[in-house]
Amino acid sequence: MHRFTRAIARLPAENFAEGLTTVSYGVPDFTLVLLQHVAYVEALRKAGVDVMVLDSNPAFPDSTFVEDTAIVANGRAIVTRPGASSRAGETGAVAQTLRLFFDELDTIEAPGTLDGGDVCEADGRVYVGISHRTNVSGAEQLAAWLKRSGIETTAVDIRDVDEILHLKSGIAHIGDDTFVAIEAVRSRVDLPGRVIVPVAEENYAANCVRVNDAVFFPSGYPRLQGALHDAGFHLAILNMSEYRKMDGGLSCLSIRF
Repeated sequence: MHRFTRAIARLPAENFAEGLTTVSYGVPDFTLVLLQHVAYVEALRKAGVDVMVLDSNPAFPDSTFVEDTAIVANGRAIVTRPGASSRAGETGAVAQTLRLFFDELDTIEAPGTLDGGDVCEADGRVYVGISHRTNVSGAEQLAAWLKRSGIETTAVDIRDVDEILHLKSGIAHIGDDTFVAIEAVRSRVDLPGRVIVPVAEENYAANCVRVNDAVFFPSGYPRLQGALHDAGFHLAILNMSEYRKMDGGLSCLSIRF
C-alpha cells in the first residue's frame, strides 16, 4: 500500500455536539472528544505521519471531520463540495493548507456534491458511494479527475442503505488485497480475487483505516478485532465513542497523503 507521510487534522470545536448526526447515542462529552482526538493524532505520528492540526472553528461544528473536504491521489489534490449545506464553508481552511503542499488544486463544481467519506481508495481503483451526501455529478467529476492519473472508478449506490451515512462507514480497504465490509455494501461491490472480512453485528467497526503498518481500529468490537488480528494485521486500537455519536469514524478525522 501507499505509505503516508503527511496528514491534515482539525481540532473539534466546543460546539461539536451541535453538528449533524443520524444516530441517537447521546450527547458527546467534550472532554472525551478532545482526549480521543489527541490520541488519534498521536497514533498517526506513531505510524510515521507528520500531522498538521488546524484550529477549530465553531462556525462549523462538523469541521473536525476533515476527510470530507478534500481527496488526494497520485500527488494531486481536489477540494470537494460537501453534500450538507451547513458544511460548505469548511473547505476554505483546508484548501489554504493544501496549497502548502500542492501547486494546483482542483475543485468539485455545482451541481456536484462529494464527501470524502464516500471515497474508498484501493490500490489503483477508487470506489465512490452515491449517497445522501455525494450525488452522481460529484462522483462523475471525481472519476474524470482520477482518470487523468490513471485511476479507475467504480460507483456504488448506497442511498437505500439506511445503516450507513457514507460508503466508508460500511467498507474499508486495509491492504494486502483485503477489505472489511458490512453485508449491505459487500453485496453491491464486485471484488474478484480479494479477501473479504465480513462484519456481523459490529457495523461501526467497518470504518477502520490502514495507516502505513497499522490498521486503526475502534475499541469495543472484539469479534472483528480478533478476526483481523488472526489474519495478521497490526491494530492500533482507538476509543471513538464520542465521534460515533456524531456519525464520525476513524477515517473521518484526517486527510492522509
